[in-house]
This record gives sequence, C-alpha cells and structure tokens, in this order.
Amino acid sequence: MPSSSTTQAPRVHQDDVEVFSYDEQITRLFVLATVIWGLVGMLVGLLLALQLPFPEANLGEYLSFGRLRPLHTNAVIFAFAGNAIFAAVYYSTQRLCKTRMYSDWMSRFHFWGWQGIIVSAAITLPLGYTTSKEYAELEWPISIAIAVVWIVFAINFFATLKNRRVKHMYVALWFYIATIVTIAVLHVGNNLAIPVGAFESYPVYAGVQDALVQWWYGHNAVAFFLTTPFLGLMYYFLPKAAERPVFSYRLSIVHFWSLVFIYIWAGPHHLIYTAVPEWAATVGMVFSVMLWMPSWGGMINGLFTLRGAWHKLRDSVVLKMFVVGITFYGMSTFEGPMLSVKSVNALTHYTDWTIGHVHSGALGWNGFMTFGMIYWLLPRLWRTPLWSDKLANAHFWVGTLGILVYVIAMYVSGITQGLMWRAFDDAGRLMYPDFMETVVQVIPMYWARFIGGSLYLAGMVMLVVNVMMTIRNAPDTLPDAAQIAARKPVTAGMSGDGAPGTEGDGAAAPASQTSAAEASDQGDADDDEDDAPRPGTKRVQLPTPGDD
Repeated sequence: MPSSSTTQAPRVHQDDVEVFSYDEQITRLFVLATVIWGLVGMLVGLLLALQLPFPEANLGEYLSFGRLRPLHTNAVIFAFAGNAIFAAVYYSTQRLCKTRMYSDWMSRFHFWGWQGIIVSAAITLPLGYTTSKEYAELEWPISIAIAVVWIVFAINFFATLKNRRVKHMYVALWFYIATIVTIAVLHVGNNLAIPVGAFESYPVYAGVQDALVQWWYGHNAVAFFLTTPFLGLMYYFLPKAAERPVFSYRLSIVHFWSLVFIYIWAGPHHLIYTAVPEWAATVGMVFSVMLWMPSWGGMINGLFTLRGAWHKLRDSVVLKMFVVGITFYGMSTFEGPMLSVKSVNALTHYTDWTIGHVHSGALGWNGFMTFGMIYWLLPRLWRTPLWSDKLANAHFWVGTLGILVYVIAMYVSGITQGLMWRAFDDAGRLMYPDFMETVVQVIPMYWARFIGGSLYLAGMVMLVVNVMMTIRNAPDTLPDAAQIAARKPVTAGMSGDGAPGTEGDGAAAPASQTSAAEASDQGDADDDEDDAPRPGTKRVQLPTPGDD
C-alpha cells in the first residue's frame, strides 16, 4: 500500500490540454540544404587547394583563386555550417520548449530566403562583386536581405520561447539566444555602407577604424556563428546520442556566461603587429588567453558526458563524430589563445599555420559535429534506419584521416614559412630575400593539403550517398512528429519547472527512461516526442516536467 506521504500528480482539466505536433519538415529541409551546400563548398575548396601548387588550375577569371576563395569561405560558413545550425535550432528548440515553432510561414521564409542568399553569393562573388571584407564580402543588397531573413528567424525563435510549456530554459537555448542577438548586431555594425551602385558601396569606416570594426566582426562571426550555436548543438544532441545526462549543468552555465563575456573582446588579436594601437592589440591578446579556460570547460563537459558510455563508441558512429568534433574544438581553442600571444604571433602571423587552425575548427569541430547530428537525425526524420552503418563508419575514418593530413601539412608549412621569413645571416641580412624561395619550399605541403582535402571530400560524398539511399527507403508520406497532448502555454507559472536542478541533469533522459523506439534505432519515433507512438496511433499524456 503506498505511503500516505506519496505526492499525487495534480489533475489537469481537459480544457487545459491541447494536441500539437512538431514541425519536422523544416528540419528536413535544412538537413538536405546542409548536405548539398557542404558538398559544393568543399568541392570549391578542393579546387582552391589544387590551384596553389598547380597554378594551371586557375581556369579563367571567374574560376581564379581570388574569385573562388570568398565563395568557398561563404559556402562552408554560411551555407554548410549555417544550414546545420538552423536544422539543430529548429529541431531542438521545439522539443526543449515543448511547442511547435511560432510560425510555419516564418520558418519557410527563413529557409527559402537563406537559400536565395546563398545562390546570390554563388553568382556575385565569381563575377567580382565584393566588399573585400573577409566573411562580409556580399554587397549591400544581399547584406540587407541577410538582415531581413535573420530578423524573421529571430522573431520566430523568440516567439516560440514565449509560448514554451516548460518554465526552465535548457542551456542549449541560451547558446542559441547568444547567437541570434550577437550576429544581428555584428552584421549590421560591420556592413554599414554607402551604396554608389547596384552592387557597389563604400564602408562608412576607414583606415584603422575599418580594420578594427572588421575584425571585431570577423572574430565574433567565428565566435557566435561557428562556436556558440554548435555548443548548443553539443549540449542537446550529445546527451541524446549517449543516453547520458550532461556531465555538469552548473559547468555549462559557467561556460556560457564566461564565453559570452570574454569572446566579444578578443577580436584585436587578428591585428597584432599592424597599425592598430598597441593597447588594443594587448587587450585582444589578454582576453584571448582568458578565453582558453571557458572553452576547455565546455570541451571537458562534453567529453565527460560520455563517462560510463565510452564503450558505445564501438557501435555508434554518431558518438565517434561527436568525440572527434569536441576534441578538435579543444585543440582549436587552445591554438587560438596560443597564437594570440605576441611572441608566438611573430612566428605564425600571415603563415599557413593560420589556415590549418581555421580548418581544424571549421572542418574538425563544425564539420564533425554536423555529421554526427545528421547521422542521428536521419532515421528519426525519415522514419527509416540509416541505409549503411558501414558507409557511415568509413566516412568517419576517411574524414578523420583527411583533416589530420590537411592540418598537419599546414602546421609544417606555417612553421617553415615563419622561420624562413625571419632568418638572418651573420651580417644581419635576410637569408631568403627572394620570396619565391619560401613558396617553393612549401609546395610539397600544398600537395599534402590537396590529398587531405580529397579524403575529407570523399567522406562528404559518402554522407551524400547515405543520405540519398536512406531517404529513398523512407515511407512515401512523412508526417510531422506524432501528435502530443500538453498543457496550453501560459504566461506565468508554466507547467513544470523543467530545471535540471542538480549537476548531471541535461538534455537526455537516463538510459532507463529512453524509449524503446529509439533503442531499436528504427527512427519511427523520436525519444523527444515523449515516447511518441508511430503515426496513426493515439495517446494522450502530459509531458514530464524537466524532460528535455
């Protein structure tokens, strides 16, 4: 007989319950866009890697290195990583808030608007229409379009937060908030310009001020477009894949606030030994060194989430991808502060080491986290098992080998360049006064980079094949997530605190609470759907407070 002290669940009146479903179609669209643009962006990157040791690969003005390089960076950052971010945000936000996105129309406008911007970039950049500002090359009409699409995305996101059925906001949502707010400010601030033609403009800043504003933007585009949203992705999808709570929820909160406060000030480290004031470069260096601590706090939190689940790496390609991605995050966030120290920067500035550092972050951290998320989402979004686990594992090993070859080649090339540029003979003259001597010396490393990039691209092709075949095996009709019954949104005293409460609580339910559908890896029902049944069945149950 139950104890008299047992707390009974409060009764919920039927009028306070409504049935809804998550919008999974928008996530499917962004996943597909991620895969397509990832392949395009990396293919362009491989052509660029070939053009350096083999100049004959510069096929006319429109396919020359100078025209294709900004196309490559924009495609990988804003098309590949950007679409991956939006897929993660739309999938996880609905489940963390226990509500559908505020507006399906806004979601579709965001998707098609963003793809239109990418296509516009793919046309204008090879034609030579550019502001010449790194990561902000797109001319003023496209820049305005980016702002409009981003504002619509922000309205949809924050309105969804307002309508949430869970009072507590899980830490992943905080990282998304930081991304949305900061990118809006950065984009508008750096792209202020005076139009003088349909695709021509002059920035409102000049000289050193323009450089400072540009790298305040450039550095924080990396911080708030390639870091914070992927940390939100990590805090949601890693515990889900591992079926373990996040290692320390308190650490995730400290990680968030310290990262947000410190990151925004570190931009001047890109301008060490330039015309910027010495104090500005020093401030950038100091904040960059401080940045190492919260960054590694996030890495430790991610890797320690797998405590007691390391054996799962043998069978889970998703966890393999996440572990490599988080490891590259740790490596990149150690490199960044190290390279910002002036004595180290004197050797590495303007060398290929920086190229290796950027790609260890973009392809190692962002790439592998994206691949892990896609492999986790595919069975759940298309209601069918992954077509080939063996091909996914082959992608993992080929991609890992590729990025290692790439990065190591760039490290060797960068150190070689730095040492040769600053080498003096006994008379105090440059030992290598002919710049071409240093170029010839690093050509073998450029071929190694091409090989590494080819391997990474081969892994991307494997992903494309796996995605295509998985979708081919999917049911003809793909409904949204199974219908869920839940309390109506309220403005105060929302149902369920949802707060993790103790260290160790996180986005994932313990393994014992994981749905059988997820454990079977059939993808018929996502564990986030409150153990939702397959479409066509009917069940009414209120969401558990604190679940996700």
